[in-house]
Amino acid sequence: MNFASPLQNVKGVGEKSAEQFAAAGIHSVYDLVTFLPRRHEDFSDVAMIADISPGKKTIRARCEKIATRPVRRGLRITTATLADETGKLQAVWFNQPYRETQLKTGEEFFFSGEFEFNYNKYQLTNPSAEKVSEVPVSTDRIVPTYRAIKGLKSQLVRKILNELRPLMTMFPETLPPNVVEDQKLVSYADALLGMHFPKNPDDIAKARERLGFEELFELLLASQYNKQENAKLDGWHIPFDQSVVASFVKQLPFDLTGAQRRAAWEIIQDFEKSIPMNRLLQGDVGSGKTVVAGLAARQAAHAGFQSAIMAPTEILASQHAETLHNLLGSLGIRVGLLTGSVKGTARKTLYAQIESGEVDVVVGTHALIQETVHFHKLGFVTIDEQHRFGVKQRQELLKKSDRMPHLLAMTATPIPRSLALTVYGELEVSVLDELPKGRKPIATKIWSPNSAAQLYEKIDAEIASGRQAYVICSLIDENPDNDIKSVQAEYKKLQNSIFKHRRIGLLHGKLKPEEKDAVMQRFAAGEIDILVSTTVVEVGVDVPNATAMLIENADRFGLSQLHQLRGRVGRSSHQSYCYLVMSDSSKPSQRLKEIEKSNDGFYLAEVDLKLRGPGEIYGRAQHGALNLQIATLADTKLIARAQQSARSFVETGQDLLQYKQLAKQVQQYQRLTTLN
Repeated sequence: MNFASPLQNVKGVGEKSAEQFAAAGIHSVYDLVTFLPRRHEDFSDVAMIADISPGKKTIRARCEKIATRPVRRGLRITTATLADETGKLQAVWFNQPYRETQLKTGEEFFFSGEFEFNYNKYQLTNPSAEKVSEVPVSTDRIVPTYRAIKGLKSQLVRKILNELRPLMTMFPETLPPNVVEDQKLVSYADALLGMHFPKNPDDIAKARERLGFEELFELLLASQYNKQENAKLDGWHIPFDQSVVASFVKQLPFDLTGAQRRAAWEIIQDFEKSIPMNRLLQGDVGSGKTVVAGLAARQAAHAGFQSAIMAPTEILASQHAETLHNLLGSLGIRVGLLTGSVKGTARKTLYAQIESGEVDVVVGTHALIQETVHFHKLGFVTIDEQHRFGVKQRQELLKKSDRMPHLLAMTATPIPRSLALTVYGELEVSVLDELPKGRKPIATKIWSPNSAAQLYEKIDAEIASGRQAYVICSLIDENPDNDIKSVQAEYKKLQNSIFKHRRIGLLHGKLKPEEKDAVMQRFAAGEIDILVSTTVVEVGVDVPNATAMLIENADRFGLSQLHQLRGRVGRSSHQSYCYLVMSDSSKPSQRLKEIEKSNDGFYLAEVDLKLRGPGEIYGRAQHGALNLQIATLADTKLIARAQQSARSFVETGQDLLQYKQLAKQVQQYQRLTTLN
């Protein structure tokens, strides 16, 4: 028996259970021993029946009597009287009739379960039961609970792992010995035993520290190697010309913020290096990222290079193109827009202009990565809301240059520092943490649905003073089984009764792109007073005259999404308002209270990371592949330790290939996180 052995070679694994394990991706002994528990429950303290109190308990007792009865179709209840020398208590099992056969033997068992008040009496509910004469795996110990595998119970997983316990003690070390020693970590074998067979809570803590550190170390090491690889590439040299930058800044109708100046200077310095820039520009909604990208594109155009800016939606691409045309047009920089809506002769003409170099800045959607698009001399690529694109899509755009172009990834979802260090470890990071002058903080308030009438009056007053409003709903069609307000029903209600004296527009994802654009253009032009919409307006919609945002069923949205939606208002010097309407009059969640009190996207991102994990920020598809079983990206101290060790490992030139398991994981992460 070794770690590569098929699972069916292990005692206790039959044909059926082997199939169930295989369905969960567990085929070998290695797969099972590295299948880690989700949580642990402490049943190690054995209580006497006379002393038992409510909670998770273990007792040592015999079964005096037991019976099973059907209650209704599909439900059978087994009840038993358990006794030790101090007293008796009742135990109950749901749909476990085999307990009768198991417990009628008269032997002593350990019973572990929840002692609780149920059906007007105290009883032990659904306890596991194991003979005292055998080595218990689910009672009389700290019991690990594993992720549910269809048809397989945690008890069977524990039983089979118990068979593999001697083998686990021989698991080879996976980290470099000096890292284990410097970080005072337990060995990999001890960490596995500490997770599957802990003797006390300290065993679990040490195991989690070791395994969590290793997961982060692998991820950060991948970033370090990617950074090294990037440093070997030949990039385009784009020299700094002070007069060009000065003339761009001088003709702006506003002053740049200190943060914009810093970020722009960091990009300009990267342009002068021989290696391609790999930079993340993160800034809160409305912090002016497009202006920074525009300044960089102006510098690139002056040096004879084209710039490409890729955005995830047509609306966002169109807005970027318009903003950049206004910023650069008077300086003689030609901006083109390439989206799915550009068709026929106009599309062919634009292709020709891109290839000949007549267009300096090309803004577009996924249309930019089609084979038919050929650049004359692409030197600078910006990818907006970059987590919405896959690694492959980003690479397709970068390949359209003879050399690796400079890359600026932009995101309006503020990323907590801990997450930026891990997921974007190979990127330099620029932060826009100031809002343009004259912007007022958005006044945010949680509202009960019972006070809707007063809320509509407030919105009507805003419209009467010449402003516009958004009403956000999460569903498109009415659903009789769901109390979430649908956008269609809300649109009809507002149009036919409450706001029949106002101009109402409707926007949702099922509309055709040209219909969406038409609605947004009418709203931007002030021809619509209230836009009733789903979350399609979450990113990149810029209507400075809109000052009121009403979000229905706000408690059903994530924190970062609420913050993004709120960012659609507050884009001018007018005071703006965001109203978070609850689904019912119950107590608001921590999430809603946090967004009510803070407009700081970076603070909210930290809170969101603690509450929900990294999925939203990193992008769902990629986050799943991070495969972190133990580490949490909110653990900044452990991340800092892993970061320091990864840097040291690379700087001292240690050979990764000596450590097969580590090398395999690092290479996998390199492919996942790399931007080039």
